Amino acid sequence: MNRLNIVILAAGMGKRMQSSVPKVLHKLGGKPLLMHVIDTARGLLPSKICVVYGYGGEAVREQITDEDIVWIEQIEQLGTGHALIQALPMLDQGSITLVLFGDVPLVKISTLQKLIEAAQDACSLLTANLELPEGYGRIIREAESNSVVAIVEEKDATNEQRQITEINTGVMVVPNRYLLAWLPNLKNSNQQQEYYLTDIISISVKNNISVASVQPTDTWEILGINSKVQLESLERTYQSEIARKLLEQGVGLIDASRIDIRGQLDCGRDVVIDVNCIFEGDVVLGDNVTIHANNCLKNVTVAAGTTIAANSLIEDAVIGENCKIGPYARIRPGTKLADKVHIGNFVEIKNSSIATGSKASHLSYIGDTVMGQNVNVGAGTITCNYDGANKHKTIIEDNVFIGSDTQFIAPVTVSEGATIGAGSTITRDVPQGQLALSRAKQSSIVGWKRPTKKQ
Repeated sequence: MNRLNIVILAAGMGKRMQSSVPKVLHKLGGKPLLMHVIDTARGLLPSKICVVYGYGGEAVREQITDEDIVWIEQIEQLGTGHALIQALPMLDQGSITLVLFGDVPLVKISTLQKLIEAAQDACSLLTANLELPEGYGRIIREAESNSVVAIVEEKDATNEQRQITEINTGVMVVPNRYLLAWLPNLKNSNQQQEYYLTDIISISVKNNISVASVQPTDTWEILGINSKVQLESLERTYQSEIARKLLEQGVGLIDASRIDIRGQLDCGRDVVIDVNCIFEGDVVLGDNVTIHANNCLKNVTVAAGTTIAANSLIEDAVIGENCKIGPYARIRPGTKLADKVHIGNFVEIKNSSIATGSKASHLSYIGDTVMGQNVNVGAGTITCNYDGANKHKTIIEDNVFIGSDTQFIAPVTVSEGATIGAGSTITRDVPQGQLALSRAKQSSIVGWKRPTKKQ
């Protein structure tokens, strides 16, 4: 097979998006539309990936910094044919070029492999049959042979041609030697006064070069994004497809229509996920993990047997086996929880490691802390880790018991087996096995009367 070049056309402004953000940077499943296309392109192992960019090009280049991309600027947007002309100097002689679009994010690699195989030193075109083909160019076929002979844009089509339901997706494969010969001769004699890439098909036919056609397995593969309405619709399709695959893998989804995957979710056996959960970045759930309703996990690994109760937020953390998290827990970046750790309601953990069997059940903040095994953290405990300029570490060794409403003024170390009395403010290290108290003496004032409002 000839070496493969891929050109992604991504120069359009996307006026109907009603946004200052370039269309190809709007996100589907938490990832820019253009990155979906680039990742698909990489899956085909091409020798070169070129992206033709235009509107908002600086923002596009700033957000997508991949070194394997050849960036080509289209200063004037004069049509798809004109866009591909800009890429001609970058194409390899003797290769074939696959043309993709930065706003068509979900074409499958398997579909594109069939399209490449169908080219066979000629041209191949990805088409689809739609019940509502409005807005798309129509495929014109020769009556007897049924071979593709032309593509007519809807604005240039006759009433009869508009009844055709087979549409052009724009995705095609063309040998580079044909592109070099034909693209410079494109004309803009149409209502839009643009240079249409689709005219390549009629030129191919005139030169007795066959045009093969391939159709996708699912029509949603070829759907493009031109508005927020279309983006939302395709988002639901995308999420539905991910949910279907999770169910087929054995993941228990309480409601497959109420889950959002904005990255990669890998699940072990017998995982159960309740409604309205969001998974961002790379999330790994081990065997028998249960995720209750309304949770958000971002770049998290959760080991086997752990339960995440409702309304918890966990980000950039590692959770051990058989832990209990939440409800209403917040686990912030840099946190590592060992096995059988319990983090209860309204507890926040940041950049801390907590060893096996320790628990903080209620209303506490643990930040920049190293905590040993079997530590009991009473309600209202705070590690005061920030002095206004620098962060400091709190070290709490094994088997420490911390009474409620305790403040640790870091840096401070609480040695193994120590006990902290409730209501204490700890400013110095606590020796092993000792009780530390820091309280003002309680007193009662006889005859004191509560103030009353003046009339």
